[in-house]
Amino acid sequence: MKVLIINGPNLNLLGTREPEIYGTVSMEEYFEKLKSEFSSHELKYYQSNIEGEIINRLQEDDFDALVINPGAYTHYSYAISDCLKNIRKPKIEVHISNIYKREEFRQKSVTAANTDAVLSGFGMDGYRLAILSFK
Repeated sequence: MKVLIINGPNLNLLGTREPEIYGTVSMEEYFEKLKSEFSSHELKYYQSNIEGEIINRLQEDDFDALVINPGAYTHYSYAISDCLKNIRKPKIEVHISNIYKREEFRQKSVTAANTDAVLSGFGMDGYRLAILSFK
């Protein structure tokens, strides 16, 4: 199975960005761990701070399942939400922190309605749990 993991804005700073919320492991380090654990899958990782680039990557349609952490776009990107709506493959939205314990504006996801499930608050392990859910 080809699994695409997409991270949105500022998630390129994982490992150094607000470590009390996001931890001290970079996504690159964690991605290597995921590739080792899921060696029977083909994992691809993409990160962008630019909304249109994320949409373009999603539209490449070269994956069987999707794990997406839209970052701040979660809360206001109807463009990404519309793109997700048109993807007819398993897709899970992941948030490292529990967005429901954070600022009020972070507690609303406009993208979640167009995914199959949401994992929030499991730390980096949310990515692993999402992949485990794909059959």
